[in-house]
Amino acid sequence: MMMLATTLVLASLALGKSDQQYRIFPQRTSEEAAVIEWGHSAIISALDGAVAKFGPQTSQGANFEVETSPVLANPIDGVGRWKKSNDETLSDFDREYPGKLKNADDVEGNMVIMTDAAGLSGVTMARIAKESGAAALMVVNTDQNAGDFIYSLKPESEEEAKYAEENIDIPIVMVSLQAGNVITTAMATDDSDPNEINKGAGLPDRIRLYAGGDRPFFEDAVSKTPVVYLIHNMLTSEECDALIGMAAGKYDRVDDTTGVNNYLDNTMASTEANGGPSAVNVDRVTLWKGGIASKVIKDVDERISQVTGFPPEHFSDFQVNKHVKGSAHLPHFDVNEANGIMATITLFLNDVEDGDGGELFYPSPLDGGSPVMVRPRRGLAVVHHNTDENYVFDKSTVNEELVMTGSSAVKYVAKKYVYLNPQNNAMRVVLPLIALPFGGKLPGIFSTLYIALIDKFGVETGGTYFRKIVTMLPVLLLLGIASVVSDAVQKKLKEGKDGKKKDSNDKASKRTKKSKKSD
Repeated sequence: MMMLATTLVLASLALGKSDQQYRIFPQRTSEEAAVIEWGHSAIISALDGAVAKFGPQTSQGANFEVETSPVLANPIDGVGRWKKSNDETLSDFDREYPGKLKNADDVEGNMVIMTDAAGLSGVTMARIAKESGAAALMVVNTDQNAGDFIYSLKPESEEEAKYAEENIDIPIVMVSLQAGNVITTAMATDDSDPNEINKGAGLPDRIRLYAGGDRPFFEDAVSKTPVVYLIHNMLTSEECDALIGMAAGKYDRVDDTTGVNNYLDNTMASTEANGGPSAVNVDRVTLWKGGIASKVIKDVDERISQVTGFPPEHFSDFQVNKHVKGSAHLPHFDVNEANGIMATITLFLNDVEDGDGGELFYPSPLDGGSPVMVRPRRGLAVVHHNTDENYVFDKSTVNEELVMTGSSAVKYVAKKYVYLNPQNNAMRVVLPLIALPFGGKLPGIFSTLYIALIDKFGVETGGTYFRKIVTMLPVLLLLGIASVVSDAVQKKLKEGKDGKKKDSNDKASKRTKKSKKSD
């Protein structure tokens, strides 16, 4: 593992050298996010699209939106067997234009779906679609190594820019190869003829294209080894503020140099060779909310589950971290021997200006590309899988948070871990109830107890004993309350009996005195 000095070097490299050394994210923005949707109120399907830099933009509202039928281009790449013209009197832009599609009559007034397999520029594909009468163009990114990566097409020359400005008035969006496969087989069944599917028989009857707005959308960073992707608009500004507010005043400085793993809070012992910390000047708190969480957290958990597909019963509670100048989290793996972590979801709760550090960094992707750097943007989620499809630990998931360099910069990050196994009631209900009087912060004695049981009996047996002890606490508490109430009732009854007996004695004494007086 690298030491702090190495992290400082990485940070300075990131800030002082060309971005070409790294894959810098996020690259997409909400302004260029589009949605392609089909179905009815009971079942809605949707794809993410990246809007081209030319043609109608999402900010134009109704001028961008389209509802029509999808049609596969013929030829599918817009070119087929056509050969580029050798006429030197024509510009490069005109020489690579193959003309209208063969099925222009079918395309008229509809959204045409075309692949980029022929290597045509975005403006040339838009020209083909426009002159074939299309109402919109969907370009499928056919790069087999790109995964779900999509980007905004843009003019590649001044001539293309001028043509696009003067002629392209239909929306142009790019979708991934996977998304293209989804929409072209949307209506297919097991009995469908593949040849007919290739002709468009599997397409939905109608689709709607509209601006994504604040809707969460994906951005692929690394498609494999490790799987890393971004989800824009995962949290609203109000939700970010709420999480920051819940954590305020509850932080503890992380000390991972003790050699002890805090399994409950997912704070593992540092593995730095010099015995130094892995989490440097990081303040942390885990908000134990579980099954008794407020509406804000329940809404966020539900959204994360819907967008990622991870079941919420596998979620950890939010771990909130605060970074200030000099804070860093050196290269590490997200592992927990007591509860295997399948995936990590990192959510940025505030913006950090470029140049102030704090980027989430993946130094060792094995997809043949350069290291990946994600800059903190409010509401943005970064998901990486710690295991492969067979749930085997993936060593390429080593990640770090680069040092904060801005003098007044602060970064708030919420982590949610996705466990291999669903969380039991001890973790989802009992511990949050215990933490409730403390604003969600669990008293340290429970972490100490958990660690001690695992050290003595092992992960499986120690974990079982801990769950049994924790589960019994509410019962013991109720018995204690019942005992106190019972003692109070009995004391009250006894006082009542003693009071009645005293009143009876007083009345008898008065009758005796009165009798003597009469005598």
